[in-house]
Amino acid sequence: MILEVKKYTKKIKDKTVLDNVNLTLKSGNIYGFYGRNGSGKTMLFRAIATLIFPTEGDIIIDKKSIVTEDYDLRKIGLLLEDPGFYPHLNGLENLSMLYEINHDRDIEYMKKILKKVGLEEDYKKKYKEYSLGMKQKLRLAQAIMENQELIILDEPTNGLDEASVENVYKILLQLKKENKLILIASHNKDDLKLLCDKIFKIDNGRITGDIKL
Repeated sequence: MILEVKKYTKKIKDKTVLDNVNLTLKSGNIYGFYGRNGSGKTMLFRAIATLIFPTEGDIIIDKKSIVTEDYDLRKIGLLLEDPGFYPHLNGLENLSMLYEINHDRDIEYMKKILKKVGLEEDYKKKYKEYSLGMKQKLRLAQAIMENQELIILDEPTNGLDEASVENVYKILLQLKKENKLILIASHNKDDLKLLCDKIFKIDNGRITGDIKL
């Protein structure tokens, strides 16, 4: 997969939230986006996931515009906002409901994914009883459970303890070996340096450079 962001600008009322962004990103790599809160990281990820559309510019995947043409969004795994998990259902039930939108019911596979993210002992608990870290693990599970080609993660280690962070690193490095294209936004430079092949700096909606590894 080759993902191109071309002269992408997004204006909301009188404010420019993304300003002439140009990127070329390729499968088999992990790309980091570093910047303070409000710098435009999340807005850029919303754009790539087609949750917003440009005032000017385009996003192209494998020579096909995903702004003006139909694109199979099932190829995109997204950890960006709360997926709207039901508080009265447990982790397994919530994940299964999402999975079954596009697939046949497969409880054993769901349990395998939950174990991968570290929820094998907690998936029977109701979501409303989950800690911040447990909720984050379930969000990661839904972002990777459909073998997505493009995985977009906004602050994926937020709320996780040290052991869980290391497990996330392990998962992402394995996905890289499987030739996935992985995008990570973080305000933690050290997090990104441990994982990324390239780190872009973003500020005021503009790519301002990159960070040497």
